[in-house]
Amino acid sequence: MKQNDNLQLVSLVQQGDKHAEDLLVRRNTPLVWSMVKRFQGRGQEPEDLFQLGCIGLLRAAQRFDFSKNVQFSTYAVYMIIGEMKRFLRDDGLLKVSRSVKELAVKAKAAQEAIEKETGREAKMTEIAQRLGVDTEELAAVYTASRPPESLDAAVYKGKDGGQVSLLDTLPDDGAFDEEVVNCVTLKEAMKRLGERDRKILLLRFYQNKTQSEVSALLGISQVQVSRLEKKLLRQLRDHMIS
Repeated sequence: MKQNDNLQLVSLVQQGDKHAEDLLVRRNTPLVWSMVKRFQGRGQEPEDLFQLGCIGLLRAAQRFDFSKNVQFSTYAVYMIIGEMKRFLRDDGLLKVSRSVKELAVKAKAAQEAIEKETGREAKMTEIAQRLGVDTEELAAVYTASRPPESLDAAVYKGKDGGQVSLLDTLPDDGAFDEEVVNCVTLKEAMKRLGERDRKILLLRFYQNKTQSEVSALLGISQVQVSRLEKKLLRQLRDHMIS
């Protein structure tokens, strides 16, 4: 998908063209699915995440500013990720497997039985032994069975007397978004290269081959490999910052 093709569709979307919306989604389906894969395994159906990604894509089209020096696909990735994250945050409750739930019930019953027999608080090692499981496994069950904490819940008071929420203590995950954007942009840039040029970069930076090894594999001189490598890295850099 060429950048200019995307921009033409984006322009039509901003004019209210519904056909352009459908076409934009169809042509950017691989991009949306690549973002879906980042969020799989969190208890949601991939198709649901895909629909959310398409919403993010269309919002990106509606809000895209042509005057800014940024590629549409780069901006769209942020919007797609944001839509999925917002849903996962709001949907929020932790999904616990049935086996974990069943073991938690058994652990509760074993705890009550031990405390009734001994007249004291049951130790985790005692509960684990009675159930025939490892202490580590039992500890994981207790952790998974706890109700999730609200991100807005106060964890302590700050020096100024104001409350500090759990959300305030979490690190900023912007690095993840930036990594995803860089990966997508790099993949797009690689697609613009010829087969031999892509092979040079893959051999050098993904398979860690030396320039001498690459020259032997491709049947060209080491000097040629060095010159091509520098040229290709400049091309990739120019594409990613343009």
